[in-house]
Amino acid sequence: MHSTETNSKATNDDVAALIARSNRLGSDPKNTNYAGGNTSAKGTDLDPVTGEEVELLWVKGSGGDLGTLQPKGLAALRLDRLRALEGVYPGVEHEDEMVAAFDYCLHGKGGAAPSIDTAMHALVEQPHVDHLHPDAGIAIATAADGEELTRRIYGEQVVWVPWRRPGFQLGLDIRDIQRANPGAIGCVLGGHGITAWGSTSDEAEANSLWIIRTAEAFLAEHGSAEPFGAPLEGFGPLPEAERRERAAQLAAHVRGIASLDRPMVGHFTDADVVLDFLAHDAHPRLAALGTSCPDHFLRTKVKPLVLDLPADAPLERAVERLRELHQAYRADYAAYYDAHATDDSPAMRGADPAIVLVPGVGMFSFGKDKQTARVAGEFYINAINVMRGAESVSTYTPISDAEKFRIEYWSLEEAKLQRMPKPRSHAGRVALITGAASGIGKAIATRLAADGACVVIADLELEKAQAAAAELGSTDVAIGVQCDVTKAEQVQAAVDATVLAFGGVDLVVNNAGLSLSRSLLETSEADWDLQHDVMAKGSFLVSRAAARALIDQGMGGDIVYISSKNAVFAGPNNIAYSATKADQAHQVRLLAAELGQHGVRVNGINPDGVVRGSGIFAGGWGASRAEVYGVKEEELGKYYAGRTLLGLEVLPENVANAVSVLTGPDLSHTTGLHVPVDSGVAAAFLR
Repeated sequence: MHSTETNSKATNDDVAALIARSNRLGSDPKNTNYAGGNTSAKGTDLDPVTGEEVELLWVKGSGGDLGTLQPKGLAALRLDRLRALEGVYPGVEHEDEMVAAFDYCLHGKGGAAPSIDTAMHALVEQPHVDHLHPDAGIAIATAADGEELTRRIYGEQVVWVPWRRPGFQLGLDIRDIQRANPGAIGCVLGGHGITAWGSTSDEAEANSLWIIRTAEAFLAEHGSAEPFGAPLEGFGPLPEAERRERAAQLAAHVRGIASLDRPMVGHFTDADVVLDFLAHDAHPRLAALGTSCPDHFLRTKVKPLVLDLPADAPLERAVERLRELHQAYRADYAAYYDAHATDDSPAMRGADPAIVLVPGVGMFSFGKDKQTARVAGEFYINAINVMRGAESVSTYTPISDAEKFRIEYWSLEEAKLQRMPKPRSHAGRVALITGAASGIGKAIATRLAADGACVVIADLELEKAQAAAAELGSTDVAIGVQCDVTKAEQVQAAVDATVLAFGGVDLVVNNAGLSLSRSLLETSEADWDLQHDVMAKGSFLVSRAAARALIDQGMGGDIVYISSKNAVFAGPNNIAYSATKADQAHQVRLLAAELGQHGVRVNGINPDGVVRGSGIFAGGWGASRAEVYGVKEEELGKYYAGRTLLGLEVLPENVANAVSVLTGPDLSHTTGLHVPVDSGVAAAFLR
């Protein structure tokens, strides 16, 4: 028996090698898609009860990503107990029951939950196993003559395994094929992907890469030059600027289509691979066949919605046709569900498309959040690559709709969905906030992002906007855009950037502002115009541009004005600022009356004296107001607090909290309201 110290070192080495191999394989999209595939290693550790060595399997757990895998993402299981499950295996009709049995094979506490592929890794009689979803490998796996191609490409080194849904029986199938072919280094799984193995971690990785690169080389050498058929006249890519403009015009309409059953966040790409696919005459046939690899269609749905008009079709006709196709898509999906559902199938989860393809423009993909939407798009690009490879040497033949349904509505998948945490209050919503690189706007952006929203920070200075967005997380959470709200073209560009980044817009906060503290006689015409251009005109321009997108979506939404207690309170030396705040306050009432028919709520917030973190106060306004009130500038916040009923200083976070509540689910029936956030200024009571 090894000493505890020696055995622990061996265990750590095994795990470290597995993690390093997984990260290398998973970081290259040619090898596998995001969160796709799994890897494993077998080794020994000491049983803490008996002190004896036991054989273990470390395998990537359910839901993890190979490229970013860490030790905590592994499941550690007793190999002897896993293999003993064969003796109690009730047969393929009941193999889902085996997943629960994995819990009785775990070694210690912690780690990830074992995935459905655990049996494959345990039953293969090699110490190191990789299961991957490379585009080139799936191209062979989905070819009509995939088995023959596998023999032609690999000889006896790689063996064909007919399609079987992942599970215990697939593990037994691969184990038996491995035993019957002792010289094989791996297999091609029909309709699915590849599995490779080796006696060492390095050998398994080398075998995986050899299988993938050999498939790539074969397709490159023997594939036809035009696997997607002949070019379709009028379906080629629009020029880039025109393409992006059309995408922005369509985005809100498309998001509304994808969100009929439940709100979705979107992602847009005009990648060359998508545009090329849509520019050729085979794309309608191939798209209708759907994807094949389970990892793909679980995120993309079984097939996309494809606009069947040329790229230069009039916008109105494209929108009309998309709506017609949407109705047909929903009917087709319902028929697919009805054809394959059984009495114990989960309820239909929704009949809207996750992928919408627009020739000449690109692809819109959708999900519950930005990452899910982006990954769905990446997976459909994987699917296009698979179709290209299969069609170049054979005929693309994915698994049947019946088998897709068995995956999509699998009880294990349903259980995984039911375990998902309850979504946050603003999950699935997209917020555009002006003047959000600092102060109140930044606090609002921070709060809405924490509530689950995707956030676009618009500000005069792009670098500051991008820096503020980066503080909130990746571009899946927030982006920064430059916007001078006094210029209509920049406002429209900000709205376009929002809908292209996240699919649409749901929540707009008019927060951009400035203030000039001057008496009537000291206020110049230029002062008056600047004050009104930024806040009165700027709010109007932002609301107008956003309202177009909100109406196109047909999903309702929110517009919030950050006004001021000065909208109703008359103070000295403040005519330009207070007058424009009164203008904003009445815009709230006017727009609430006009946009209510579209389900758009319009509300306002009236803060007072938000000194800390405020760009306005830091820019000279604070000094001016302190002089008016005869206090030191550093004591201005305390002065404002002292004149309120509650005696509390108002902070940017207090305003952000009000925005969150106003736009959340609890005030869904409220519009035209002004909410004071001023700690109680009696003179500013609304009446």
